[in-house]
Amino acid sequence: MRQGLKKRCARLAFVLAAITPACSKEAPAPQRAPPQVAVTTVQAATIPNTVSFVAQTESSRRVDIVARVSGYLERIVYQEGEVVKEGQLLFELDRKPFQAQLDGAKGEVLAQRARFDTARANLERVKPLAEQDALSRSDLDRAQGDYDAANAGVFSAEAKLREAQLNLGYTLIRSPVTGVASRALQRQGSYVNAMADSAQLTYVAALDPMWVNFSVSQNQMTRLRGEMSSGRVALPKGEKLQVTLVLSDGSLYPEKGRVDFADPSFSQDTGSFLVRAAIANRERTLKPGMFVSARVEGMVRPAAIVVPQLAVQQGANGHLVYVVREDGVAELRPVVVGDYYGDKDIVVVEGLKPGDRVVTDGVLKVVPGKPVQLGK
Repeated sequence: MRQGLKKRCARLAFVLAAITPACSKEAPAPQRAPPQVAVTTVQAATIPNTVSFVAQTESSRRVDIVARVSGYLERIVYQEGEVVKEGQLLFELDRKPFQAQLDGAKGEVLAQRARFDTARANLERVKPLAEQDALSRSDLDRAQGDYDAANAGVFSAEAKLREAQLNLGYTLIRSPVTGVASRALQRQGSYVNAMADSAQLTYVAALDPMWVNFSVSQNQMTRLRGEMSSGRVALPKGEKLQVTLVLSDGSLYPEKGRVDFADPSFSQDTGSFLVRAAIANRERTLKPGMFVSARVEGMVRPAAIVVPQLAVQQGANGHLVYVVREDGVAELRPVVVGDYYGDKDIVVVEGLKPGDRVVTDGVLKVVPGKPVQLGK
């Protein structure tokens, strides 16, 4: 009986030994599914090529108001800081000394004319007598000289009269343009010396149109010329470029301007050259000296390729994107990027062609050379 029990225990141990290794083997891990990504199919299209610059406004006509004659400032006629019209009276100097000079000049003209009349009458009497040898040749020469001197005296006196009239007119100082007048630099009752700094009275700045100045660096110009020569950027017909202003609060100025001047030479100090646009300012929203952003519009990029900014990665050697091949495998593609387009896109200058499928979402899950699953 004991031997039978031993045999049964031996068989049980054998069975347990056979089962135990089989139970200890692990099941193979399930294969990982390809990551799901979103892609966009690249298309070539003509898009605007807008370039932004930091700009500053300037009056299109800023005129310093300077006294041309010396005298006491009798009246300040305009309202400081307000709009004045062309020809509007701004300042008035004491006119009495200049009126006296004008009256004296008028009297001198009358005296010289009387002298001229006498000399002319004398010449008319002497000339026929000298022709009849009733008077000597020297008498005729003397009468002719008196006539010529009297005529020159009239001419000189009339010139002094015109000068006196001008000086009297200069006592009324008017605005040469329509614009905003600055504060008066001299006070009423002060003496204004036309040959000193006190001659500066104020200035008037025209506000419509307004000039907008911005600088283009040498690098920007070289790059733009290279893109135009390669056909990546094209100018509009007539090469007329428009300018849109973005104000400091981010709002767009309603009027559009046009580029009307470009400095022919680069500044030696900044390495850039000045570009100017003229823009309407009927409501006088723009003031001289304001900083704005100027968007130069009109150029286009024909056959441009644009992708979302999130699709472009920064690598050690430049920019990269993931492109999904026809077999569903993702490959890493180096690209050359250009300017931003809108708020979310960027221009790809080199590295992509129409029809390429670029990964736009799920980039971090992609493994180069491995398949991916396209999301719906």
